[in-house]
Amino acid sequence: MKVSGFSFIRNAIKLDYPIVEAITSILPICDEFVIAVGKSDDDSLALIKSIRSPKIKIIETIWDDKLRKGGRVLAQETDKALKEISKDSDWAFYVQGDEVVHEKDLPKIKEAMVQWKDDPKVEGLLFNYKHFYASYDYIANSRYWYKKEIRVIRNLPEMNSFRDAQGFRNGDRIIRVKPIDAFIYHYGWVKHPAFQQQKHLNFNALYHDDEWIENNIPEVDEFDYSAIDSLEAFSGSHPKVIQNRIDQMNWKLNFDPNQCNFSFKSKLLHKVEKFLGWRIGEYKNYKII
Repeated sequence: MKVSGFSFIRNAIKLDYPIVEAITSILPICDEFVIAVGKSDDDSLALIKSIRSPKIKIIETIWDDKLRKGGRVLAQETDKALKEISKDSDWAFYVQGDEVVHEKDLPKIKEAMVQWKDDPKVEGLLFNYKHFYASYDYIANSRYWYKKEIRVIRNLPEMNSFRDAQGFRNGDRIIRVKPIDAFIYHYGWVKHPAFQQQKHLNFNALYHDDEWIENNIPEVDEFDYSAIDSLEAFSGSHPKVIQNRIDQMNWKLNFDPNQCNFSFKSKLLHKVEKFLGWRIGEYKNYKII
């Protein structure tokens, strides 16, 4: 069995993305890792080269900054990396620049890859998510944060990144997946407020024009984390590769997790989900088989 990891990045240092941690978290079960490094305003390329693994294959790209609708450029860059993985790979393991896999889950992921390798009906593996917010100690738990997404796909010619690179399609069709007991630790919302504000501005520029940005993104130095609707305390362990960032955390979250900023409708739906264990109206870009 052959496994190719793949991802993309631009301005990793400027926007404080844990891309090195993302790559190294899954590298042990990958035979190669293709990373599309966009032309950056910082030393992102040198950062990726510093990993110094023979498994890593770097392709240099230029983002289409005119493509400012629905985050489509993110899918475009994902596809550039996907197309460069080895043709004889059985699986392609995707990780974004702010996603990390816990080392304890690697054996389970590999086991699932082996189990379903020869079953063509299984086109992908579905992961659970932990969305950390503002701090490494809290997880966002409202219905506005997606619970699951595809991160391992079968290496098929028609596989492509969908919309803003959250999931995948086989041609125009949703893909058939098996859920696995493994998590993606999403750290995209854990940054110093100054970095988070810059990321917030840059990220929205991938979806909207300058007029929208001017009218909707406040000109402030630091991101206001207090507007979150609901958080819960995290009691587990973090992946070892992220520990250095945790140790260097130099800001504090001022939020009482017992205080929820829900509307009446959101509060009701949140309670229903907690009680029944399923989310009403949940969007699913996959078919579980």
